[in-house]
Amino acid sequence: MMFTKRLREPVMRGEVTCSVRIWQAPKVKAGGRYVIVVSSIREIALSDVTPELARRSGFEGLVDLLKVAKHGPGEQVFLVEFEYQGPKLG
Repeated sequence: MMFTKRLREPVMRGEVTCSVRIWQAPKVKAGGRYVIVVSSIREIALSDVTPELARRSGFEGLVDLLKVAKHGPGEQVFLVEFEYQGPKLG
């Protein structure tokens, strides 16, 4: 899973532990290792994406998140929960 450049360090510090993605189909699976370990992935409604969830995902608000969350022509909204398992900052 790739993260926008400004989110990479917050992810590595463990400050960001979830991501909202808009895909045609899931691109990751629970238990998968992608430098992060995906603890869960579930489809949610776009109306479930709140300003609080946007902030938890490392964004300032909904508009900021939605500009980045859409990947290609997908319309399904997924909430991916994860833990960073790569090299530590430092």
